Amino acid sequence: MGGPIPRGRRSATALLLTRLRYEVLPLPGALARAAVLPSGSTVTVTASPSRGVEATVALAEALSGNGFRAVPHLAARQLTGRAELAGVLARLDDAGVRDVFVVGGDERVPAGEFADGLSLLRAMGEIGHRMTGIGVPSYPEGHPMIDAETLWRLLRVKQQFATYTVTQLCFDADAVCAFAVEARSRGVELPVVAGIPGDVGAARLLRMSIRIGVGDSARFVRGNRSIAGKLLRPNGYRPDGLVRRLGAHVAAGRCEIDGLHVYTFNQVDATLRWLHHAQRRAAA
Repeated sequence: MGGPIPRGRRSATALLLTRLRYEVLPLPGALARAAVLPSGSTVTVTASPSRGVEATVALAEALSGNGFRAVPHLAARQLTGRAELAGVLARLDDAGVRDVFVVGGDERVPAGEFADGLSLLRAMGEIGHRMTGIGVPSYPEGHPMIDAETLWRLLRVKQQFATYTVTQLCFDADAVCAFAVEARSRGVELPVVAGIPGDVGAARLLRMSIRIGVGDSARFVRGNRSIAGKLLRPNGYRPDGLVRRLGAHVAAGRCEIDGLHVYTFNQVDATLRWLHHAQRRAAA
C-alpha cells in the first residue's frame, strides 16, 4: 500500500489524511455526488442486499470511466455462482477496475455456492482475474455473529488471497490500534486501513435508512456497537478527535495503519469540507 507512516504527531496525522479511500452507497445520484472528489481518488462502492450486484458493478464501471480508482464490494452471498462471478470479473476488467473488496454479505440464505468471503476468494483465484488489489474486512470491536478466534483464523487464511484489510467502522482509536498490534502478533501481515466516519448528519442517515431498507440499516448498526449513539447526535459526528488520536498512536509507534477508509454515507460534500479543514490543521 503506501508504506510506513513516519513518526511525529503532526506528520503522522497529516499523512494519514492524504491516504484516503471514500466509500459510497450505490444509490441514485451517487455518481454525481462522487464527482466532487479529487481526480483519481479511490472510491469504494458497497454491496446492498436491497439493490443487488448490478447496482454495485454499474456504479463501479461509471466511476472508473470518470477517472476514479473504483473498488466495488463483491458480496459472496449475493452471487449465484461461478458463471455470474466470472461475468462480473470480466465486466470489471473491461472497465479498468483493478481492486475489489470481498465480503460475505448480509443475506440470510446465499444466492448460490458462496456462503462466505473465503469461498468467494478461493473461486476468484481458480477462475483467474487481473486484480492487483483485493481487500477484506476486519473487526476491531468484534462481529455479532462470529467469535473472535474464528475471525482471526479466517483473516490469516484470507491473507493468502488479499492485499489489505479495512476495519469496520469504529469510533475508538485505541480499539483500532489494539487490533493492528494484535494482528501482527497473530501472523496477519496485511496492511490495515482504518475505517472512520465522514461528516455525517443524523437526518441524512435516517433518510438513507429508508431508501436502503430497514434491514440494511439495522444490520449495520447491530454490527457496530459504538455507532448508534454517536451518529444520531443532533449535529452529526465529526471524526476530528478520532483522527488526531490515531495520528498520536502512529507517531508514538503504538499503531501501524496504512491509511483511512472514510464511510461517507454519500455525504461527500460535507465530508470533503471536513477533510480540507482537517488537512490544513494537521499541516499547520
